[in-house]
Amino acid sequence: MLRALWSVPSAIAAWFVLGFTPSYLSAGNPGALVPSATSSVDVLIIGGFTGGVAVGLLVGRVRASLGLGLLLASAAWWFSDHSFIEARGLWIVLSVASLAGSLAGALGSRRSVPAAFALTLPLASYIVLPGEPLAQWRWLWELNGLLIAIGLAVLFHVAIWRTGWRAAYYWLPITAAYVASFAFIEACARVAGDLGKGLSADLVADGASDAFFLAFGPFLLAYWPWLAAAFFLAIPMTAMKVRALPPPSALPADSALDGRGNDAFIPGDLDWIDREEPVRRLLPRRP
Repeated sequence: MLRALWSVPSAIAAWFVLGFTPSYLSAGNPGALVPSATSSVDVLIIGGFTGGVAVGLLVGRVRASLGLGLLLASAAWWFSDHSFIEARGLWIVLSVASLAGSLAGALGSRRSVPAAFALTLPLASYIVLPGEPLAQWRWLWELNGLLIAIGLAVLFHVAIWRTGWRAAYYWLPITAAYVASFAFIEACARVAGDLGKGLSADLVADGASDAFFLAFGPFLLAYWPWLAAAFFLAIPMTAMKVRALPPPSALPADSALDGRGNDAFIPGDLDWIDREEPVRRLLPRRP
């Protein structure tokens, strides 16, 4: 109950602020923190998922996170310029994205490795934000690469937060999910553009699939050195984090829990087993 007093208000604020700040900063529209008539499909998908992840991480319970995520999506749509009848499809998209993010965040609140997977898409959506207005800047590759490397190193650090070095086995899957998040952002932008042109659903789906799979090659070709740098940056970060953990309590040398079986401890007071037992008389001797 005490956790709900601060986690629920924080989750409500985080759903709007963290979910729709990228669209607010890119569009420059003060009303973009709430989905409005100008919000495209990519804003609804990425913003709803990001806000849902924040809700799940803060609330920490699956059922409560799903209910709050759906409630926030419906409330935001109610205060927007849309109607549930005319734009029912967009409301369903926002609700499903919020529910998916809430589920991923709630699962990530229990273990650090699922939390790293849940944060891949939100981090990617924020990383591409600074480079959008700087398309012709000569240092754009360095800026994007530095942000990509820092984001991946942060995900590695989140993964080992509770697990330690055992989470290093998940670094490659986390990297794959991280790269796929950038491709997913490209696919969502392609869907928003094709829907604005009035194309059919089949053409929109084909364009989104092409945009998703064709985004991997140029991304890896351009930013693979920065992805490798993230691995080298995460190794000392992990070492310092693991070293900062308190050492396990050492057992005394003469303890019975030092790894040996119980038959390895034969104390000296068991020597009476080998002694001959004295003859016992039922009646005592006469004096």
